[in-house]
Amino acid sequence: MKNIIFWLAAMLFAVTLSCTIDKTDYEAELSPTVTEDYIFEDALSFNTGDYKISVESLNGTFNKGYNEIRLQLTVTETNENLAGAEVTLLPIFSSDDVATSCPHSYNLVYDEAENAYVGYAVFTSESTSLESWELYFSLTANNQIHQVNQQISVEEQLNKNLNITSFTGADNQEYVIALVAPRKPKVAENELIAGIYKYNNPTTPAGDFPDPSQFSYSVVEDYTLLIDPRMPEPSMGNHSTPNNQDLTQGSDGFYHGVVNYTMTGAWTLNFIMLNSEDEVVKGTEVSTAFTPGIEGEKGELYIDTLF
Repeated sequence: MKNIIFWLAAMLFAVTLSCTIDKTDYEAELSPTVTEDYIFEDALSFNTGDYKISVESLNGTFNKGYNEIRLQLTVTETNENLAGAEVTLLPIFSSDDVATSCPHSYNLVYDEAENAYVGYAVFTSESTSLESWELYFSLTANNQIHQVNQQISVEEQLNKNLNITSFTGADNQEYVIALVAPRKPKVAENELIAGIYKYNNPTTPAGDFPDPSQFSYSVVEDYTLLIDPRMPEPSMGNHSTPNNQDLTQGSDGFYHGVVNYTMTGAWTLNFIMLNSEDEVVKGTEVSTAFTPGIEGEKGELYIDTLF
């Protein structure tokens, strides 16, 4: 009974305090950036040999974070779709004469329902005047190999629910966590989906550029992502919510869990990542103390969201 009374008093204090401490007005940011639109449009189109390659992405743009990619391959003479080719994709980021990549599916798989070769790229940074992204394609069809590269523009991710984080774990491996869903959360229990990827350190010397073995990533298998969502604004007291579920890997390779948002605004998803042996790879626990008027504590591993 005492615990219930204390909890009610704390919540009442938080609500009262939220009316007296200035809060950031997020409404102007929410409507134009957090949408439910899920339309694939041409982001890139070009010819190589006897073929036309059309690359589709969500709303026709490439954004920092997780991007599903659909590639349509047609014979230019007949305008017929070609389904039996081998298609590879390699994103390369160039900055100060240093070339890196990002998590991606190298071999695109043909999807009959979409009439397209499908895959993904998790762009870890935006394009600038001094830093650029290129997509390197290899196409094998009718015993002929076509190789071509196209420069693209990677834009800022305006939907904060699709943020990412990159870090080095306690095992000295390089990781990327990318939020995939929900795109537009609700004040409710939301299914939270994330991709977790690891850079594969090369085991052989580099061949001709761009050698895929030097830029390889893999989906992390059988890890666990413990979650502790909190509202870090001083007016919110860094409070959390009940009924959240840690993220575990599903049959689709993504990590699935539940995040319970009790109101709109700025949230921080604090994580602790465990490997398949339940050893901590990255992350720290966050204090459960109620801290009205003080910016909330964040753990060692976190992603900020906004809805």
